[in-house]
Amino acid sequence: MEDKKILAIVDGKEITEQDVNLVLGSFDPNKAAHFDTEEGRKQLLNDLIAQELIYLDAIKNGLDKNEAFVKEAKKMHDDFLKQFAILRLLRDITVTENELSDFYNKNKHIFTESETVKASHILVSDEKQAKEIAKEIDDGLSFEEAASKYSHCPTNVVGGDLGYFEKGKMVPEFEAVAFNMEIGEISGPVKTDFGYHIIKLVDKKEGTIKTFDEIKDQLKQQLTTTKQQRAYIDKTNELKKEYEVIINE
Repeated sequence: MEDKKILAIVDGKEITEQDVNLVLGSFDPNKAAHFDTEEGRKQLLNDLIAQELIYLDAIKNGLDKNEAFVKEAKKMHDDFLKQFAILRLLRDITVTENELSDFYNKNKHIFTESETVKASHILVSDEKQAKEIAKEIDDGLSFEEAASKYSHCPTNVVGGDLGYFEKGKMVPEFEAVAFNMEIGEISGPVKTDFGYHIIKLVDKKEGTIKTFDEIKDQLKQQLTTTKQQRAYIDKTNELKKEYEVIINE
């Protein structure tokens, strides 16, 4: 195989094409592209050779017995062993199809998309003016023109368009009317703390529940994470009974 191609030998230690590829694979895409050339690979090979030479010199001079090195190596060994043990504990934890469907069926409310409406409005300060504007609209003035001409809300520049919103986004008095209108319907004056609104319902989207297939992958990831966390906690609680733990307050 090409990866097994021996590029250099340093005091009996082989450096292969795979070793260079592993270094390339550790780089971010831009850096990897820079070194993935004939000259770049030669540089990486020379770096690997230099590292082997430094290693051999370190062994010759007994640096592997140096107290600071031994202490740091022990710490790295312990940290790696901890992570390895955690991965072994969690690696076989999975979520079955039945667990996924059971959770979905018992918690469909979690996957519900709320009803939304799209509305436009005209906001003025008094009821009399609101009624006069409503009459102008009845007589043929378009709602958008009326909003541009009379509304005090900054949405007047887009014909009063408020976009889509769900319940809880607007003041209660406004929502009570908007969510009970038919598409295309225009309300009479609606009083809120902001003034008097004339509301036009532009569109309505009923609340829907996402299907099992739509959320299956996301749900599997979430439930797997939850099971892994539970396994981790259960294992550490079990080990606390076996080993003494002292916490200094």
